[in-house]
Formats: sequence, C-alpha cells, structure tokens
Amino acid sequence: MNRSHLDFLLSDWLDTEALTTRDRYAEHSAGTFAAVLDLAERLAQDKFAPCNRLVDVEEPTFDGERVHLPQATHDATRAYAESGLLAAGQDAEVGGMQLPYVVEMASNACFFEANVAVAGYALLSVGNANLLTAAGSASQRRAFTQGIWDGRFMGTMCLSEPQAGSGLADIVTRAEPDGADFDADPLGPRYRLRGNKMWISAGEHELSETIVHLVLAKIPGPDGRLPEGVKGISLFIVPKHLVDEQGALTGERNDVALAGLNHKMGYRGTVNTLLNFGEGRTPVRGAAGAIGYRVGAPGDGLRHMFLMMNEARINVGLGATMLGMAGYAASLDYARTRRQGRALEAAPADAGPVPIVSHPDVRRMLVAQKAYAEGAFALCLYAARLVDDRRTGTTEEAEAAGWLLELLTPIVKSWPSEWCLEGNNLAIQVHGGYGYTRDFPVEQLWRDNRLNMIHEGTHGIQALDLLRRKVRADGGRAVALWAERVDRTCAAVDDDPALGACAGSLREAVARLRSAADAAWEASGATEALANATPYMQAFGHTVIAWVLLDVARAATERLSAGGGDDPMLRGQLLNAHFFFRYELPRIDAWLAPVQRRDRTFIDLDERWL
Repeated sequence: MNRSHLDFLLSDWLDTEALTTRDRYAEHSAGTFAAVLDLAERLAQDKFAPCNRLVDVEEPTFDGERVHLPQATHDATRAYAESGLLAAGQDAEVGGMQLPYVVEMASNACFFEANVAVAGYALLSVGNANLLTAAGSASQRRAFTQGIWDGRFMGTMCLSEPQAGSGLADIVTRAEPDGADFDADPLGPRYRLRGNKMWISAGEHELSETIVHLVLAKIPGPDGRLPEGVKGISLFIVPKHLVDEQGALTGERNDVALAGLNHKMGYRGTVNTLLNFGEGRTPVRGAAGAIGYRVGAPGDGLRHMFLMMNEARINVGLGATMLGMAGYAASLDYARTRRQGRALEAAPADAGPVPIVSHPDVRRMLVAQKAYAEGAFALCLYAARLVDDRRTGTTEEAEAAGWLLELLTPIVKSWPSEWCLEGNNLAIQVHGGYGYTRDFPVEQLWRDNRLNMIHEGTHGIQALDLLRRKVRADGGRAVALWAERVDRTCAAVDDDPALGACAGSLREAVARLRSAADAAWEASGATEALANATPYMQAFGHTVIAWVLLDVARAATERLSAGGGDDPMLRGQLLNAHFFFRYELPRIDAWLAPVQRRDRTFIDLDERWL
C-alpha cells in the first residue's frame, strides 16, 4: 500500500480529522490515527505477509478429531488480538479505542493486502461481536461479546445450508424450546437446534477458547411445521463450548460437529466448513440438539443478521480491493525490472531489451489496474466515512448517510469484486508465462479474489437488490441524494481545463442511469424489469467509480495548486480520472442498452437451447 496515497485520501479528500470534533472521537487526533495505521502496517508486514504463501500451500486438514492449521496462523491471530485492534472501534468501557470506522477500515486494509485469508478470522469475529453489541441483550454481550474483544473467543455467521445456498427462505434448520423453562435462561431464551450449515468460514479451529456461532434457524409452529419464507427466520447464539453468565467456559462441549472441510480454489488459509448442529454425536446436558440462545424476538433473525452482512459486504469490497492493490504493486515492480523487446521507435542496432514498462500495452494494463484498485479503495473508504456520519453525525448528516449507504453498499461489495479481479487478471498478463506459475504471487491473488463475487451475496443478488429496491426506495430518494453530490463535484471542476470535460460526461451518465431504471420498471412484471439487473449494476458501479475518481482528482488538483509541487502520487490521481473517463465510462452505453429496451433474451429462450 502506498501510505502517502492513503494519508491523502483520509486527510485531504475525506477530512477524517474533522471527526475529532465529535464527542465519540474527541480524544483522538491526526497523530493517534497515524499511530494506529503505523501499528497496523507493522503488524501486517511482520506477522501476516510472511505466511501468505505458506497458508495457501499448507491447507487446513482434519484428522477426524481436530482441524490443523499452520503455526503461523496461530501466531498472527494471537498477535492481532494482543495489539488491541480487535476492539478498535468499540467503546472504551469494553477495552476499545473508539476509533472512527473509516480509520478502522484503513487499518484493516493493511491486513487484507498482506494476507487476506488469515485476516479473515479476526475480522469475521469483529462483525459477529458488532452484531451482538447492536442486537444482543446485556447478558449476551457480557458472556459472548467481551470474550471476542479480549481475544479469547472468535465468531462466525452460519446462514447457508447445502440444499438452500443463497435462498435463505428455504433453510430448514430447526430451533425448538429447550424445556418448560426455556424462557428463563439468563443468557436468553434457550433452544435446541438441529440442522446443517454449509460454507462456514472459521467454523472449526483451535485458535481460540471457543467459537461463537451466529445461526439462522426457524422455530416450528404448534403443528410442528416450519414457517414459510424469510419472515420466520430467527437468530441464535450457538457456542462451540458452553459458557456461564460471565463468559467463562463451563467445560461442556455443545452438540456442534464438523462434517467436513471445503477445499477451495483460493482463500485456502481460512478454514471453511460444513457443520452439523444437533446430530447427537456429542449430547449436551443429557440430550441431543445444540443449545442456542435466541437473539431478539422470534422472526427477527434476518433483520439482525443483515447488521453483520452489510458490514461484511463493505469488508468484502475492501478485501477485493487490496488483492487488486497487491497485484498492481507486484506487476508494476515486475514491469520495471523485466527487460524484454525493443523500443518501437527507431533505435541503434545494438540497443538491448528495454524494461517492459516502456511498452504502451503494458502501460495500458498497469494504468487499468491502478485505476481499478485506487478507485475501489476510495469508494470503500468513502462508505466507511458514511458509516461514521450515520453513527455520530447530526440528524441531517446521519439520515443522508443512511440513504447513501443503502444505495452504495451493493456497489461497494460488487464493483471491487469484479474489477479488482480483472486487475489481478491483468497482473498475470503483465508477468506473461511467469504469472501463471507459483514462482510469483499474482496467480494466488487471482485465486483468492475469485471468491469475492460469490460470498456475502452473489453478484446477481447484489444486482437484484440494487435495481429492485435501492434505486426505487422512497421514490428514488437515495439516488437523488447521490446525484446532488455528483453535481457538487461536477460544479467544482467545470472550469478546470484538465477535468472540466469529465463533468459533462458524468452528468450524462447519471441521467442515463435514471432513465434506464425508469424504463426497466415500465415492464409488465418484475421478471422483465429485472432480467438485465446485472448489466444495470455494472453501469451504475462504473458511474459511481467515475464520480469517486473525479472527486479525488479534484482534491489532488487543489493540493497541487496549494504547493503540492509535482508530486507523482497526486499526478497519479489525475491519471486515474483521465483513463477511466476515456476508456471505462463509455462502456455503460452497452450495459444500459438492454436495460432500456427491457431485452427478453434470457426470458424467452427455451432451456433446451442451452
């Protein structure tokens, strides 16, 4: 990571220091923010980066009793817990630093770039504890959340099932009241869970004293049947080992069993599991069924889980971004040192090979990677800054931030997942044949990044959410708020000789997005309206990134004019904008065309033709 670029985004573009005027962050300063980032950079380089290849090669193994991970994974996660970063954003009274979320996310970026798979254990646990902090009872926070902040526990989220996948309405894990006094347990209403969960990251390991599983399940009705649809889903805390009211282990193993490991193409350092709840191999308290404690009211499970899911989606976008950033750094270094080919212009007959960074097509691939990664990075930090405004801003700021987050979260998750993956693809191409081997890191970066279009809501699901809900909510209020911010950026650069033309193109792109969405919903039904949701999201994402890059370029121009000299990092921000507006933004016309005409290619085909 280019630290000067990060500091520029946080200070000049997002004005993060202004957050210190708010009560929650009043004890902080630009100096404390910098110290946290220094700590994160140092820890990531010392403990996480050195084992990135190791955990890819030495995959988790299961011997029938225990999951085995490399010792380096234990060492890195322990060092992270001891650093205090687990509770970076939490209240001081629970041992937290009360950092702004945007600074917390900036520190997370260091770990994602160094070793995304090992970073996943801690950051998934933070999401788990944040959910319980928001939705759990006081006793649940004391028993389970504090253990995560202290580094004693780790957490998961258990949504998917083998037969249901992303279709959460079809889950069949059951949760039945555990005895007549089930509602009197101090840790919350107590249930027995039976069912199977699939694709559970960090679902079994020995990195912590216990694992706090957050499990979606349905409570059967009086007739014993499970409720239909997502409204019948409830949320339960199901610890691997039972704890008492103070969070101390009781010595009892819960009825949660590892059924197997999933062997992945990438992200191999994060163990991924199939878990059986209540299969009876380890009866607890004399009966089969995993003991779980309900969080909140019956039927509120999906609403609560989405507190974690939305946070997870920003982290997925950031993880994808930093894998793209790592690929760019690796291929830029390679292009500067690898000599191959001659200059295209006339050269002395005895001229030797030149560094491949001299070749225009290699430069094309490098600039694309740079714009994809740096645009995605700015977007992720912008979303994190919105989280801070929603939490601590004025009533007006908080309301606007909430609407913008609703609109942009599908883009924050999906755009980096697609385009930083394409950046990793270009990084392999820059390396040529060497990029296809394990002698260089770029093939692993591509494999690791390929997961991000799938997990925490697939690409198609994000697109349906965007076009079906987010752009239409409250008569398009979120889109209108975003368009106002776009207009402010455009107005600020209209008279700039280098950026003024971009403003006109961006205004036209926003207008086409709004027109296409209106046209889609003139359809005869939701199927026709949403058949081309994915190309709509691609166009929307590209327009958002064009805006972000233009606004960052505006800030860079202001700094250059104020005495920034000829700083290459600042000049690089203008390069990003020019490239994206000339080569990338024009793509949206092709994506929006089928949306505008409500193309029926994928509706009218006979599946026998496939």
